[in-house]
Amino acid sequence: MNNLAFETPWALMGLILLLVPIFRSNMRATTYPWLDILPNDPLSELLNLLIRLLSMAALAALFLGLSGIYLKEQHVERIGRGAHIVMLLDRSNSMDNSFAGKAPSGNDISKADAARQLLTEFVDHRPHDLIGIAEYSTSPLFVMPLTENKQAIHAAIDATSIPALAYTNISKGLSMALSFFEHQPVSGSRIILLVSDGAAVIDPDSEAALRVLFKQQQVRLYWLFLRTDNSPGIFAEPEDQRDDNAQAMPELYLHRFFSSLKIPYHAYEAENPDAMQKAIADIDRLEKLPLHYRQAIPKQDLSAAFYGWASFFMLLLVGVKMCEARTA
Repeated sequence: MNNLAFETPWALMGLILLLVPIFRSNMRATTYPWLDILPNDPLSELLNLLIRLLSMAALAALFLGLSGIYLKEQHVERIGRGAHIVMLLDRSNSMDNSFAGKAPSGNDISKADAARQLLTEFVDHRPHDLIGIAEYSTSPLFVMPLTENKQAIHAAIDATSIPALAYTNISKGLSMALSFFEHQPVSGSRIILLVSDGAAVIDPDSEAALRVLFKQQQVRLYWLFLRTDNSPGIFAEPEDQRDDNAQAMPELYLHRFFSSLKIPYHAYEAENPDAMQKAIADIDRLEKLPLHYRQAIPKQDLSAAFYGWASFFMLLLVGVKMCEARTA
């Protein structure tokens, strides 16, 4: 009963009319000179009681419908297999190019479009995940908090098609992604899925702060690196020792930083949409631990149902009235 509420509670005052059928019958009265000559009629007495009850039920349903009765929004605990996943998407200019490193043409698609298509399929295959989305370029961009609402997740992924910006500030993007897990219960896996085609230098202060946050939030990290043709990958070691620095090889140094965090970490290097699909399928296979989550059940209007019951009871009363015996 705690979940019931009313849009117009003053209409409930009409329920006092339920007393009317108790004290007044709607059946036609017939006059007899001497009531003692009438035999006992249990069936008629039972029908009279049922008619009064039908009348009371019809009135109750009518006034409950007029009160705008509804069930409040509820949250129900569910158990499934999945994870809490924050998708952190790179929105630098290079993501709008194809894997060949140029503007898409013909059958080519941009790395950002390929990521959107595959992430949408990934979401469809994981019914129990709570998924949040953040982006980063010059600054981080909060897109959507952790939710199980798949329609909202699809809309948020589609919204990432806005034009990209110039720079890559990955440290602020990671900090925002980690903040999604604050005040969230630790249930199942906590995952950051980083999708980018490049990296940037992280200063020592930001590195120290990120180490603390990764340890506090107990996060698993997956990096899906979309490598442009003929560019060095995240696993490529420098041929010249003079290039062994974060400015010359930011992807390698970011990979080394992630590897040093002492958290579950896996990096995937994809040179085309097919390789991306295999990497996402692998993540889908790995991250299906038991997960407790709360599902929101929206407000449910009950007034239409009560109007239906009121109509049904009234039709029964009309039918009974038509069957009433009439005396000349």
